[in-house]
Amino acid sequence: MTFEPESLGQSRSDLAQALRGERKRAGLTQTRLAQRANMSQTKISNIEARKLTPTLVDVELIVDALGVDGPVATQILALARTANTEWQDDWASQRRGLDKKQNELARLEAVTTEFRFFLPTMITGLLATPDYVRASLARNSGDMSKTVAKKLERQQILMDPSKHFTFLLTEQAVRWPLASPIAMAMQLDRLVSVSRIPNVRLGVIPLGIVGPVSETPLSVFTVYDRRMVQVETHTGALILRDHRDVSTYREDFERYESHAVFGEACRSLLDDWVSVFTRQRK
Repeated sequence: MTFEPESLGQSRSDLAQALRGERKRAGLTQTRLAQRANMSQTKISNIEARKLTPTLVDVELIVDALGVDGPVATQILALARTANTEWQDDWASQRRGLDKKQNELARLEAVTTEFRFFLPTMITGLLATPDYVRASLARNSGDMSKTVAKKLERQQILMDPSKHFTFLLTEQAVRWPLASPIAMAMQLDRLVSVSRIPNVRLGVIPLGIVGPVSETPLSVFTVYDRRMVQVETHTGALILRDHRDVSTYREDFERYESHAVFGEACRSLLDDWVSVFTRQRK
């Protein structure tokens, strides 16, 4: 199935309609199907009414319980995969107000326990200084003061001992001169400080590390527990909830992690780069 961002919402409706149609063709009630698929009748009802988006595993169980196979099963599973993908358009976010996006991220962070951030291009907001945050928003028009304030407010979650964070940054992301030399030196000092928080692991992948082509970093992504992945592009973000997608990104993260340096070795690199920025200001 070809990916079209505007088709994602329709795929949920198409999936619900297809599952309901196949259940009726099989001559089964929701209760009987629920028994066969080892689910509750309420769950089947909510799926068919579009109140609940089923996971790919849910749909596989339902399709198997209905005895559907061949092209019809393939089409339904393709719909399920697309239904578990969401596109968040940057232009739409800007129209609503970027501060609203910060509220959404804060709610997501509140219900997440384990975070994995892969950052090959720039430093993420949870790690950023005020100057770096403002520089990262410079291309946006209008008053960004609310967005800056909310980004900085979200950083308090790093101090929550019930949360666990792993940040992987490439050397390019750390050293890219997004702000002035003195602002960059302060930003790298901030990374050193955050790396000492007990529930935070902060690692850097030096440019000297060369891995197989299959491990070439392609995009910024964040894994939230085992529930979802957010993959960022230049114009928006893909939200992936299919367990296969989540597992793939977790495996990619582990491969990148094996090339990173942590702890004192990481802080030593950061201190060296702070010195480079400090010399540039003179």
